[in-house]
Amino acid sequence: MSERGCEPSTRTYTVLIKATCDRGLVDQAFSLLDEMIKKGCKPNVHTYTVLVDVLCRIGKIEQANGMFKKMLKDGFTPGTVTYNALINGYCKEGRLVCAFELLGVMERKKCKPNIRTYNELIEGLCKVGRPHKAVELLRKIINNGLFPTEVTFNILIDGFCRAGELNMAFEILHSMSSYAIEPNHFSYTMFIDSLCKMERLEHAGGFLGVMIKKGISLGEVTLTALIGGYCKTGNLKYALLLFEEMVKNRCLTSPHTCNIFLDFLGKEAKLVEVNAMFGYMLKHGLVPSVVTYTILVDGLCRAGEMNSSLKMLELMKQAGCPPNVYTYTIVIKSLCQSGRLEDAEKLLIEMQKAAVSPNVIIYAILVKSYVAAGRLTCAFDVVSAMFQDGCRPNSQIYSELLAGILESEMDGSTRAGNYSAALNAEVEIGVNCSPTFTFMKMDIYHAFQFLNKIRECGGQPFDAYKFLIMGLGGTGRISEADILIREMVKYGLSPDSDICSCIVTHFCKNNDYGNSLEWITRFHAYGCDPSFASYSAVIVGLQNEGRLKEAERLISDLLRNAGVEDQTAISPYIDFLVKREVSSGPQELLNLIQRMSYKERPSI
Repeated sequence: MSERGCEPSTRTYTVLIKATCDRGLVDQAFSLLDEMIKKGCKPNVHTYTVLVDVLCRIGKIEQANGMFKKMLKDGFTPGTVTYNALINGYCKEGRLVCAFELLGVMERKKCKPNIRTYNELIEGLCKVGRPHKAVELLRKIINNGLFPTEVTFNILIDGFCRAGELNMAFEILHSMSSYAIEPNHFSYTMFIDSLCKMERLEHAGGFLGVMIKKGISLGEVTLTALIGGYCKTGNLKYALLLFEEMVKNRCLTSPHTCNIFLDFLGKEAKLVEVNAMFGYMLKHGLVPSVVTYTILVDGLCRAGEMNSSLKMLELMKQAGCPPNVYTYTIVIKSLCQSGRLEDAEKLLIEMQKAAVSPNVIIYAILVKSYVAAGRLTCAFDVVSAMFQDGCRPNSQIYSELLAGILESEMDGSTRAGNYSAALNAEVEIGVNCSPTFTFMKMDIYHAFQFLNKIRECGGQPFDAYKFLIMGLGGTGRISEADILIREMVKYGLSPDSDICSCIVTHFCKNNDYGNSLEWITRFHAYGCDPSFASYSAVIVGLQNEGRLKEAERLISDLLRNAGVEDQTAISPYIDFLVKREVSSGPQELLNLIQRMSYKERPSI
């Protein structure tokens, strides 16, 4: 255009920016924005809205907020569509306080919310498991003269179905007729999917009958949900009948339905049938996804066909569908369970060469397996590699290593007897699964041995200290935990809120509020405080024992932490609540303080 003397306008650039955003080319869209500004072509409200929307869709809410602020700085007034995009972004991240505050900003700026605004908020509430609050919001919407749409009702139905409250979901479905809205295939499919997951196939069939009676077409999603339900309950015959119906009606467009069959058959170790279904997929032009191949690999591993599973990994690469971290995890776990630890490590190196980063689950499997085999040095070598890859061990890995240190002092036969079942145990990540007996059995020498080993591996000592202190504190060994707290402080490390709470909670459970107070004072000197819940437990305990002055002092500390410097206005309320004779006296005030200390705000 420029070569012909025709410079693109703001509208032209905005259309181009939107087109690139729709294709997922966000960086290119921002390059176009820079180009238009350089050429003296100013963005308008629509340009900014497109960019805010795409940033929210890809989860970059802070950048979206920055773009929103730039829009305001340039003198533009955002419209409802712009606000909706940002509200949707906050709701997707579960930041509902920000979303509702933005709604307040919108109303103060005389920008009228529409039903889509409220749909975003209703969906946000449902996503965080609060569908009843979403219904309350719907009532307010209706009272304000806005009418719900088909989308509104479907969001609520989905929310209640996900929460397992099918009776409430059915009430929502029934109320649609009051607004002259007919349920569509999405409405019924959500019920069918939930009922199938709950193995209530008879009721799911009832909804299917209603759909057929009303002439609503049965799409791939609906039939796939039913097939999944039949496979889950072992009714392969009915699942295949529905599958034949899908093939006949040509509504089989993705590999998802076949994946359900492959998963079911693989778990039943029916490899002949698995191969037949996979062949059917290829014959009918359905392209296997990484999920398909991962299911196949899992089936082979379950059947003990380890060499075949390794060949399947090669086949995936040849098919242009490289294995992902989940695929590798399945094979590495199976190799470890088969005692082929060296092969598992080779596969770990191979996946790193393929630019697939191992996660904490893979490292936990390897550490667990080496410890179970009595090869503690190899387990620590894995942890060294883990630190080099920038992956932090979790409490389970530390638990295995600590148990390994203790077991290394026992003879080989005893160790084999205690840990023979460990190879086949499921790995649960993210949960502090340290066996209590390990912390009960260990002494402080083992703790320092563990810390030295972690340092040798190149790890940060804070996590190791925290793991040991919380484990010892959780089993009541406060004197040993105290030694480690003093040790970490000596090395310039400060305890965090979790450590504080662990120690304080121990004393609260034993109604020893004097020691709780002493530890709170001591932790405060270290520059940290226990959690709100731990503070509350001490305050309520002190009030129950009639130690009102000490309870008031802690409440004042909490108020300061909440950012309330002037306590004059609230002091009569403190005095009244703390001195009540009811055992739960200060709880109302504590709830108030917690709300005051929740400062999550959109930076507008």
